[in-house]
Amino acid sequence: MRSKERDEPALGAGSDAEFAEFMAGCSRQLYRTAYLLTACPHAAEDLVQTALVKSYVAWRRVRRAHDPLAYVNGVLIKTFLSDRRRRSSKELPIAEVPEQTRPPVGGDPTERVALMTALARLAPLDRAVVVLRFWEDRSVAQTAADLHLSQAAVKNRSLRALRTLRSLLAESTTIPNGSPS
Repeated sequence: MRSKERDEPALGAGSDAEFAEFMAGCSRQLYRTAYLLTACPHAAEDLVQTALVKSYVAWRRVRRAHDPLAYVNGVLIKTFLSDRRRRSSKELPIAEVPEQTRPPVGGDPTERVALMTALARLAPLDRAVVVLRFWEDRSVAQTAADLHLSQAAVKNRSLRALRTLRSLLAESTTIPNGSPS
């Protein structure tokens, strides 16, 4: 008996075009999620590229999924968490040259930097929970499914991560002598 994957033709020009169209449609959203997870534009680009490569290799399975974007998002998150576990074997940047970007409309860039710094100090799984729940606006059930956690674990991690973020943000708004900045 042959499997479905063997019955399908090998990836060809049609599949390549279909994947390219899919990639063009979802790469911005994937980059945004990756940036929030990594807090570094270059690491986010690498993470998205790795997730897309893995998805391309498994494209037959991805395109048959109920929601291909959710599937690839899951690949992105799992890749992020896996890379964090192997962090000691990776090259770590010593200094980062800040990129010149325009500040977001209606937002204070210093608040965004403080938030991204505090977010980067969270544990990887807590950071993933916060990004999925509050930036990606996913439900507890969707977040639990994406991270392979129970809903109670997602709720607990959300509460703990938000408490930690609040304390980190409170620290960043005070000068060592205790007066507000």
